[in-house]
Amino acid sequence: MRKYTAVLFPDAEGGYTVVIPALPGCITEGDTVEEAMAMAKEAIELYVESSVAHGEEVQEESIPPVIATVEVRVPSKERVS
Repeated sequence: MRKYTAVLFPDAEGGYTVVIPALPGCITEGDTVEEAMAMAKEAIELYVESSVAHGEEVQEESIPPVIATVEVRVPSKERVS
């Protein structure tokens, strides 16, 4: 068994997009958090199956990514030239 970090982004239209940082291009979505996580599990399993079938190394997440919030100042439109 392996564990992978799933990052969920709320979509403006509803639902969630899920990215698996350790597996490039492994992205899915779901209408609820529960559905998005179920879809993420399926996407990871398919990604791993495909890697094995193509003789590629299965990526591991040895160190989980750090997810942090960065605060920046956005200039007003009046000051932007």
